[in-house]
Amino acid sequence: MMAQSQSRSRATTEGRVFDLSGGDWDSVLGEDPIAEERLVLNMGPQHPSTHGVLRLVLELEGESVTDVRLVVGYLHTGIEKNAEFRNWTQGSTFVTRCDYLAPLFNETAYSMAVEKLLGTEITERATLIRVLMMEINRISSHFVWLATGGMELGALTAMTNGFRARERCLDILEMITGLRMNHAYIRPGGVAQDLPEGYAPKIREWLKAMDEEVAGVDKLLRGQPIWIKRIKGVGWIGVEGCLSLGLTGPMLRAAGLPWDLRKTEPYLGYETYDFDVPTDSGGDCWSRFVVRVAEIRESLRIIAQVLDRIEDTPGPIMVEDPKIAWPAQLSIGPDGMGNSPAYINKIMNGSMESLIHHFKLVTEGFRVPPGQVYVPIEGPRGELGAHVVSDGGTRPYRIHLREPSFINLQATAAMTIGGQIADVIASVASLDPVMGGCDR
Repeated sequence: MMAQSQSRSRATTEGRVFDLSGGDWDSVLGEDPIAEERLVLNMGPQHPSTHGVLRLVLELEGESVTDVRLVVGYLHTGIEKNAEFRNWTQGSTFVTRCDYLAPLFNETAYSMAVEKLLGTEITERATLIRVLMMEINRISSHFVWLATGGMELGALTAMTNGFRARERCLDILEMITGLRMNHAYIRPGGVAQDLPEGYAPKIREWLKAMDEEVAGVDKLLRGQPIWIKRIKGVGWIGVEGCLSLGLTGPMLRAAGLPWDLRKTEPYLGYETYDFDVPTDSGGDCWSRFVVRVAEIRESLRIIAQVLDRIEDTPGPIMVEDPKIAWPAQLSIGPDGMGNSPAYINKIMNGSMESLIHHFKLVTEGFRVPPGQVYVPIEGPRGELGAHVVSDGGTRPYRIHLREPSFINLQATAAMTIGGQIADVIASVASLDPVMGGCDR
């Protein structure tokens, strides 16, 4: 918290002049005899290197960082509170906007929590589609990290190539969901619609392109001397520090601990896939670069396995319980709308009871038994958990996300104090924070 501003005034020949001073300076510097040589610097929130709207209050002695304080909340949207005023299915349209670089992970964690409260199991095809979508999204998110981190350190080719690769990922997501971001595609009970015709050859072609993209960026940066000097040995934090601060994901694995919820606490059948958990022992920005590049390759392996399975797995993509499956029989018709012509004909011309049920399900939603659950999944930045509470009604009583961006930012001071101000940029970038998820 910033202390209340103070003001002084003095009379001059031009009238009374007021001097305003922030009280925070005194609270920071106190009676330090070298206070005059110490600088308090605001980095952000409008800063190209703070990943959106993160504010860092740095205390410096020359170029050395002696203290760091983080100020968050500039992107607060009240998503968790707003979701309490919508039905359970509409909750997907809210949580998808939290971590906007990993929207499908938000939707999956939330939907799995609702399904756990309902005591329902989704179909095998819906499970495969969820895994497919999340791994494509993981690759997309990692390429954004690589692009923005490269831009902040002056590696502009890494930025252009990283965003090019990300656009290719979004092309596939758009082909499947109709949107490039904020999909609301994964919903309680399954997914909104099935994969489109001709998806398999397009995704296999995309897999080859992604192999080339990740190989190109890896070759560009791994031996680049400036890149190495900027991130190797910078922003160190060990396994003990990660565990004490609650850090997960690539941060923890880059310190040497192979903790990945897809392996340690499997969900959605991840235990049946052949993939490795990349780790490195450095615990610095370089190790996080190595781990994330390796994770892109492992996600490509998972996607290839999903494609092999899903072609032989027909069936519905939403639970067949008519009291849960909303919107009912969602399939794109010739008019581009969400319900098939046959279904529209049934509810409008054939069955008044079906029309009433459809109306109630869409406007009011289904009821979820009272209780509370916590469901964690492995997001691109670490453990993403959904704590969902139901009072037995048609709307969530409470939703809270365990967001890894918010948790991981706690490590900023430990990683940067004692280092140079230029290393703060690399350290924060290596955390890969998304402020929409942090502030939500």
